[in-house]
Amino acid sequence: MSGSIFPDERDERDGFDRQPDAFRDWVTADPGSPYPAVVGRYHLYVSLACPWAHRIIILRRLKKLENVVGMTVVDPVREDDPGWAIPGGPAGDPVNGFRFLKEAYLATDPDFSGRVTVPVLWDKETRRIVSNSDDDLMRMFNSAFDGCGGDPTVDFYPGPASLREQIDRLNAILYDTVNDGVYRAGFAVHQDDYERHVYPLFDTLDALETRLGRTRYLHGAVVTESDWRLFVTLVRFDAVYVGHFKCNLRRIADYPNLSGYLRDLYQTPGVAETVDFSHIKRHYYLTHPEINPTRIVPAGPVQDFTRPHGRETLG
Repeated sequence: MSGSIFPDERDERDGFDRQPDAFRDWVTADPGSPYPAVVGRYHLYVSLACPWAHRIIILRRLKKLENVVGMTVVDPVREDDPGWAIPGGPAGDPVNGFRFLKEAYLATDPDFSGRVTVPVLWDKETRRIVSNSDDDLMRMFNSAFDGCGGDPTVDFYPGPASLREQIDRLNAILYDTVNDGVYRAGFAVHQDDYERHVYPLFDTLDALETRLGRTRYLHGAVVTESDWRLFVTLVRFDAVYVGHFKCNLRRIADYPNLSGYLRDLYQTPGVAETVDFSHIKRHYYLTHPEINPTRIVPAGPVQDFTRPHGRETLG
């Protein structure tokens, strides 16, 4: 039986196998590069519902890039074809007048036939997508725009090289078992495939619970990009992944350290404003009728991320 959820993204065992990013050019601080960092030249297309896009929204906010890179938010309910819609039609996109994000993909590559994803960084000068890779965009937003409005005192990929190696190693684990792990479990169409991913997901969460009993953040006393990679999954976990994706061995609320850590990051100035549970819940529960055929959006859970987190004394 072939999987009906993203059928073109299936491995030999019929498990979900996420497609590679289609566009991976780079904005750099070098004025002679094909895509130099310039105020107002680039524009983001994002979804408030999507965790991959949420990472970039957070970095844009915390690096103080709102006046450097513009942003358009797509409708949270994505249809398979033509994909992400831009609210308000052409008038809703002040940069290109696009009705659907797919138009940006076809403007960049007329032969593009994959799934349209967010985030997308658009270059207004060349009129093409620079990148739809959230991994690359995190690094670009972390440093490329520091010379034209970005806050250079905020660094989520700090040296020395040994720390960067630790960040890279943990990022790979988080991606494989947590960030994408919830999707691999949730999009499974066979019991064994579901179990192949749901147990490693919770093995990693258990290990992170222990780790966060010793340190305030994943790599010690400072926030790094690993923390924001984990945050965007944790903040959606109890509201969506526990029920909709059947990742229900435990809730994040059941982990004292992980739940306190989640509240700690949420209370970082500027971050709460990037979290929109209306978009998040409507996207998942209305977009995947194979998983939720009634398309009923649940009322709960009741969550309060503003409660004290008690993690200030951890190093």
